This record gives sequence, C-alpha cells and structure tokens, in this order.
Amino acid sequence: MAELLRHLLFVLNPVSGDTDKDELETTVRVTCTEHGRTAAFWHTTGENDLQKLTQHLAGQPYDAVFAVGGDGTVKLVSEALLTTNAILGILPMGSGNGLSKDLGIPQDTDEALELIWDHEVRAIDTLRLNGHFSAHLADLGFNALVVKKFCDGDTRGPGAYVRIALAEYGDYEPLCYRIETDQETLETEAFMLTIANANTFGSNVVINPNSRLDDGQFEICLVAPFPAGAAPGLLYRLYTEAFDESDYTQRLSCHRATISVPGQEKALVQVDGEPLELELPITVEISPQSLRVLTPQQG
Repeated sequence: MAELLRHLLFVLNPVSGDTDKDELETTVRVTCTEHGRTAAFWHTTGENDLQKLTQHLAGQPYDAVFAVGGDGTVKLVSEALLTTNAILGILPMGSGNGLSKDLGIPQDTDEALELIWDHEVRAIDTLRLNGHFSAHLADLGFNALVVKKFCDGDTRGPGAYVRIALAEYGDYEPLCYRIETDQETLETEAFMLTIANANTFGSNVVINPNSRLDDGQFEICLVAPFPAGAAPGLLYRLYTEAFDESDYTQRLSCHRATISVPGQEKALVQVDGEPLELELPITVEISPQSLRVLTPQQG
C-alpha cells in the first residue's frame, strides 16, 4: 500500500541530461499542487553537496526526497538520506540511470512522478567501499578507466561511452587481483572486476543476472582477459542476461570482501558512476535494507 507523502524535496543537478530544469520545476510544482502535495527544490553545485544536503535534511521533515538527475545525483541523495526517515524517489535524467532501471522506475518524467501517490516502498541494501557509499555498482579495471575518461570529457550519452571504450580497448592491460571474501579467497587476472549490489549497468549490460537489491549480499563479477575475436559473443551474453554462460566470466557471492592489486597502493574505481582513486586494499561491507526507495507497485 502506498504511503501518504505530502512534503517533498526535489534535488536537481542543473547540468544533468538535456531537460530544461526551469520547465521541469514548473511541471513538478503543478503536479504536486494538483495532488495536494508541497514541493521544494534544492540545486547541487558540485561543492560540498553531501555535507550541505545532509545539513538541510536534518532540519526539514520531508516525507520523500527525489533525486532529479543521473547516477551521481542518485548516489548523493541516497547517502544523505541514510540518517533520515525520508524515502528516496528518483526522476531519471542522466546518461545511464542505472539504479532506477534496476528498480523498474519509469524513465519518463510524468510516469515517474506518479510514484508520489502510486508506489511501493522497498528497502534495499547499500555498500561501503573503504567508507565510500554505493547503492548500485562499482568496479575496477577497464570500465572504471572508461568511466573516468567519460566524466572528464565534454560529450555525454551512450555514443560517447562506446567511442572511448573502443579507443582504449587495444592498449588496456588487465590487472591481477587478490580477493578475500567471507566465503573464499581468489587470485586472478581480470579485464574488469565489478562489485555488484544490483544487476544491470545503465547501458543495459547485465553484469549480475538474477540478483536482488535486498538479499543481504553482493556479488563480485569478474570478466577475464579475452581475445578480440571473443568480444561479440561476450557482449551478446552480457546483453542477454547470460553472464554465467561465458568462458570468460565468474561470480562470487559474499557479505564482506577485501580486494587488493599486488604491487599497487591505489586503484581507480568507479562507484555508482563516479570515478575515485582509492587506497588498497579495498574493503567492501554491506548494510542490509538500509535505504527505502519509491518503486512501482508489484503485481
């Protein structure tokens, strides 16, 4: 049953996506007024946003806080909500929108707004990587490099990501990883290593099929180095939820993990779309069902 949500905050990233934010604010305000809700707005600036938003939320009794933007905005709002009773809502406006897709949230703005009065509240797990928050997917290796170059560039959209990936593939040298979990220890070379709370990247690549965001565990998904001739078949499996059917893939399920790269003190990691340089080893811990999210009614 949907909870009655009257007081809403919309956190906007002014530069995310192509939508006119002034027009969007008008649409949101009119929609909320028509349904007897109040709407307030808070804009990110890129400077101490987490601290400022956390302080703002501490003094305001919002029922739900909507992240209006891409993966970075969703990550920001999700982390800020951990110390509140408010529920996370998402209006997808970014290039990937990975978490919203995994949760089945409509990608159309008007349809996503309907979750204000027609929704199910779902409690999902969250992760910490050396203390850094993640609600969706993080990885080391090739994809982390591509995400870093994508974020440093001026062009957005799937096409830009693909161009960078193609340009970097030929020169990329896979890393060796040592992975210690509460279940097993593994040393292996990998093209990329994904720490997966969810199952699908914003690009619709299914890296962790049949996983759940509320199962109290996460997966470490490994893609081994592969010859160029194997790329089409591997990509096909990644886009058709057949990750486990490839000779170049492996998954580990766990509740805690430590990841190191022998000979390195730091590693580039993308965390929910944000590239970070983290000290090694990286300790990954899970907080079961620690974030409440508005999702479509099931059934």
